[in-house]
Amino acid sequence: HVQLVESGGGSVQAGGSLRLSCKISRLTFSSACLGWFRQAPGKEREAVASISSVGLVTDYVDSVKGRFNIRRDNGQTTVYLEMNSLKPEDTAMYYCAAAGAVSWWLLLQESSYNYWGQGTQVTVS
Repeated sequence: HVQLVESGGGSVQAGGSLRLSCKISRLTFSSACLGWFRQAPGKEREAVASISSVGLVTDYVDSVKGRFNIRRDNGQTTVYLEMNSLKPEDTAMYYCAAAGAVSWWLLLQESSYNYWGQGTQVTVS
């Protein structure tokens, strides 16, 4: 079955940086659309960033634009979320997600994704 394994979370001071990784296996990675989502305590899960199958289209939630960068490495079947200028409000469990073909305007919709990782915790103080 498809596996998504996140890593790279941790605790960091405000203004710091982290890079999350999500290794994906048993999926045709090169044709998959990928996303990062997060869920803070007491809040609903929200989209953070997404990237199309060929990497030409990326999209971000407004609150992270200019600070976060999503990229994919098809050779390593890994998607990354590079997070800079972190704020306490970025504290959450971060999940990666994968799907087959997704229309670009749906890349940030949770319902577009079939496969999910277990999450990695990011804490910003």
